[in-house]
Amino acid sequence: MIDQGEVVVLANGGDDHQQQTAINYVLNIYPLSGYYFGSKDALLLKDETGTDSLLRLKSNYEARGLRTCVQAVLLVDLFKHPHILLLQTRNHTFNLPGGRLREGESDIEGLRRKLSRKLSLDEGSDEIGWEVGDCLGMWWRPDFETLYYPYLPPNIKKPKECAKLFLVKLPASRRFIVPKNLKLLAVPLCQVHENHKTYGPIIAGIPQLLSKFSFNMIQT
Repeated sequence: MIDQGEVVVLANGGDDHQQQTAINYVLNIYPLSGYYFGSKDALLLKDETGTDSLLRLKSNYEARGLRTCVQAVLLVDLFKHPHILLLQTRNHTFNLPGGRLREGESDIEGLRRKLSRKLSLDEGSDEIGWEVGDCLGMWWRPDFETLYYPYLPPNIKKPKECAKLFLVKLPASRRFIVPKNLKLLAVPLCQVHENHKTYGPIIAGIPQLLSKFSFNMIQT
């Protein structure tokens, strides 16, 4: 078994110009059966429609400027295949666990707070902390519209939102306590791959962001 996060470096002989280095990132993924799922009181959901969301984005931007959101990529093993954990709202909208940062809050602090709020009994009850790993990528919203870019266009001087995706490494077991008005689903990576229509561009692009990792499917 390879330890989580171990980096294996292979170097070919030769002079400095001919040397090649390959890095293999190994990620341990544990069975879904090792996790407990419960429910808690419903969360207040602010946006009813996409239009409501854009109006709120505009209002927040006028008050505070650029909105930064942090989102977690959580992987589990089901049928010996990597699955990603997604939150479903109103039986049709899929989101990564996470949310908007508070003013002055760091990315990691904010993501841990959001994960505890949406996936734990309460914000201060975690018996197992959230292990936030690599920042996998960043998406930008140039204007008050639904379009996201996986880069910041050079002609955009004042983007309206930045969404940062972080890999969060799960232990072999933990409790997930989910608000009653949300569903926590394990979705195969192959199902979200380039499926923009169902999951949106950010989630649909995650399999490519994970392509640098080798998955170590651990059977317990």
